[in-house]
This record gives sequence, C-alpha cells and structure tokens, in this order.
Amino acid sequence: MASKKSVKAPYIETKQGDRKFLLTKLPASIVTEISYAAIRGQTEEEGAVQRVLNQGRINSIKAFTLQGGDYPNAVVLNWVSQTNKITTANGTLGFTTGDGLAQLIDGQHRIAGIKAAIEENKGLGKLELPVVIYRNLSTKECADIFLSINTEQKPVPRSLVFDLYGVASESVVDHAAVRARDIAMSLNDTGSPYEGEIKMPGAAKRRGGIPLSSAVTGIKPLVEDNGVFEQIAIKELELQKQIILNWLTALQRVYGENWEDKDNVFQYASGFLAAMEFLRLQLIPYCNTQESFEVKTIETALKLSGALIYQNEVKGQGGAEAQKKIYARLQEAFTPTKIKASTKFKF
Repeated sequence: MASKKSVKAPYIETKQGDRKFLLTKLPASIVTEISYAAIRGQTEEEGAVQRVLNQGRINSIKAFTLQGGDYPNAVVLNWVSQTNKITTANGTLGFTTGDGLAQLIDGQHRIAGIKAAIEENKGLGKLELPVVIYRNLSTKECADIFLSINTEQKPVPRSLVFDLYGVASESVVDHAAVRARDIAMSLNDTGSPYEGEIKMPGAAKRRGGIPLSSAVTGIKPLVEDNGVFEQIAIKELELQKQIILNWLTALQRVYGENWEDKDNVFQYASGFLAAMEFLRLQLIPYCNTQESFEVKTIETALKLSGALIYQNEVKGQGGAEAQKKIYARLQEAFTPTKIKASTKFKF
C-alpha cells in the first residue's frame, strides 16, 4: 500500500441546479489511488452506477496515454469517505490519500488505462487531470449525473470524427480509419462512380448519397491490420484504391444509364456497405485466384444485368437487414468463371 500523502489543490466551487461540486486538478497518481469503480449489480453500496470494465478499452487508453494523449475532460468523482473528508478553505482543498475514498461516476476506463500506463512509465503519475468532486451523493443522484453525461451529451457524428482524422495528430488517430477515409474521399473525384456522392460533414441533407461515416465503415475492414488486402500482400494505397474503384466501376457499367437513378440501391449507405462486404468476402479472394482485379474480370463473374437491385426491394427495412438482403442478391448473381492465370496481377 502506498504511503499516505497530504494533498492540497486549488478549487472552484460550482453550483448547478440543487447540487454543488468542486472543480480542481490533481496528479494522475493521486486520482488513480483515491478512486474506484462501484459496479452496479456487484455491490449494494450507495452510489454504485458503473458497468464492468472492458479490458480492450483499458488497453487502448493505456497506449494512448503512453503516446502522450490529452485528457481535457474532467474525471467525475463522488467522495464517499466519512473518515477521510475533504477540507476547503481560502480556495484550497485538502485531504490525505488512501484507498477507496471516492467513487468514479465518469471516467472509470480512463483511470484504469492511465493507471496501467503509470505502471509502465512512473513519470506519467505527474500528469495533471481535471477533476470534478461531488460529496456524498445518493445512488439516484449518481445515476442522474451518469445518464446526463452518457445519454444527453451525445457524441459527435461519426462522419465528423472520420473527417477530423485527416488533420489530427498521429497519436490520436485510428490508422486504418485514416486509410479508409483517404480512399472514401477519393471516390468523390471526377470519373469515379460516386463522384460528388460521398457526403461530408456539414453538407446539406438530401436523398441518396453515401455519408462519409458509412463509406469509411465499409472500407475499413479491407485495409485494417490483417485485413483482406494485407492477407494478399496488397498494401499500397493506390492499388487498394484501384481495386475498390474497379469494383464500383463494374457495378456502374452493369446499371448503365440507371446508375444515377435514385432508386438504385447502391446510391444509399446500405447498398454501399453491402458492396464493400461482398468485395471483401467474395470478389477479392476470387480475383486473387485469377490474378486479375480488372473491371472485365469482375463483370464476367457478376450476372446482375437482368436482375438489377433497386431500393424498393429493401424499403422499410433497417440498415443491417437491408444490407444483408443486398449482399444475398449479389451472392445470387455471382457466377465465378475460371480465367487463365497470367504471369502477374492485372489491375
């Protein structure tokens, strides 16, 4: 057990509605020592509102911390210790460290990840964290605050997240999502079947078109570590872009003058996602065996011309269900034909 320390820190008392809290900053080593997660369903103590920790998220936050990530959002605590209370005077709060002094209302994964990072790099214990401290809240009050943070304060749209990956620092981005974003953005270029149809954050709402978030979500499994492209040793961005473009061009040719029809299922997110899943699971393995990713190779294997898929076939269905049906229709039209292998891949 760590030796007890006397802690003093500046604070601001803030009142919102009927509740008051102390806003302060504390070293990460102190926050990780005094706080704990009271898991709902595992303890009957007052204030238990937390869920079971997810080790994957902890590992991700640990890595983010070790890379120098920022934590501008406050950790929210409910101080519950009756024997080790906080003192406040002249703008300074004080307490003596110890275990189990304050429940985590918000930030349990952050604290667990930061604690794991400190175990690997002791210097990170000096990292200053903004902290909000409530005192002696009931379970009802903790639940109110937890729900306010996790439901009312909604996360930013995924399209904006993916768009910002293009300008954010290396340490905070999802690299597979960045690659997928680059490919998705290229689909807006002149000559692409989706020229001008990848909808960016802030774009005016309209029927049809593919949100950037959907495009990235569909492409990402192709380009992530150990994804299908890596499995066949196609790692170059330009080759990955070309294969995806060839597949979409083959679809465009099958639809001909009906490609831009707003009843074309591939002008919608569910159709695009189904197309990317079909490319990943069926076309890339097939084309790899043929040593050809050319448009004509794909066209030869896909007999859709007499049975085009339109939006009215999936009207009223949820996104996942619509995607599943479109994929099944593509599967029905897939008639692989053996082509004489060449001496090198064709794109």
